[in-house]
Amino acid sequence: MGEKRLSGRSAIVTGASGGIGRAMAERLAKEGAAVLVTDIDDDNGKAVTEVIRQAGGQAEYRRVDVTSREDVEGMVAHCVETWGSVDILINNAYRGQPPERLENKSDEDFEQALQMNFWAGKWSMLAAFPHMRERGWGRIINICSLNGVNAHMGTANYNISKEALRTLTRSAAREWAGYGICCNVICPAAHSSAFQRFQQAQPKLAAAMEAANPMGRMGDPERDIAGVAAFLASEDARYLTGNTLYVDGGGHINGVAWVPDMPE
Repeated sequence: MGEKRLSGRSAIVTGASGGIGRAMAERLAKEGAAVLVTDIDDDNGKAVTEVIRQAGGQAEYRRVDVTSREDVEGMVAHCVETWGSVDILINNAYRGQPPERLENKSDEDFEQALQMNFWAGKWSMLAAFPHMRERGWGRIINICSLNGVNAHMGTANYNISKEALRTLTRSAAREWAGYGICCNVICPAAHSSAFQRFQQAQPKLAAAMEAANPMGRMGDPERDIAGVAAFLASEDARYLTGNTLYVDGGGHINGVAWVPDMPE
């Protein structure tokens, strides 16, 4: 299956049934990692697992609702029980909400976003930490968003939850560096499953966002995003921690942001 720089490593990828998560899971497996594919979409999650196996890789599927701490901790325990360790943790699962003005968002909207995008990441990181510390090696990669970086309108709760996860990543990088654990963030701009739904709902706005990107397009999950994740998961990134990698075609440079149609 190509270069095997992740041979002997075990990995967890949440939200791996499609889009960026699927691309990362398949790339890690291609480079030799045993991958625990997790999601709540059983059919597509199992399909990804089968694709990896058919290509000669190691993978298992586990249904995980990341808003459940019990599920998240069980996910890490299952990886350790299956392969003896959890070396690579990629927090990718998320759930968006329809755009709505800040003043119209409820406390519940913010709580739901934090539960999905911040607390899930915190729980998985804390569950994986003792195993990584024991081995003196670990890679934590949290998938965040340009929504928070560029303050996209209509998604304040999502923006805040992803920026909270980004700050948590930096704090963990500072505190866990001495244990050989590298913690980094990827902020992608890609044809993810969410962006494809957005294209269908607001095609003109989606096209305008692509046109405003310095490269004139959104990234391809397999060709543009997955390789960066594999690099961060490898020994090649052993001196890289606490960083945010903007894999966005330069979108963060000129503040590419959406202005959706929202009722007053």
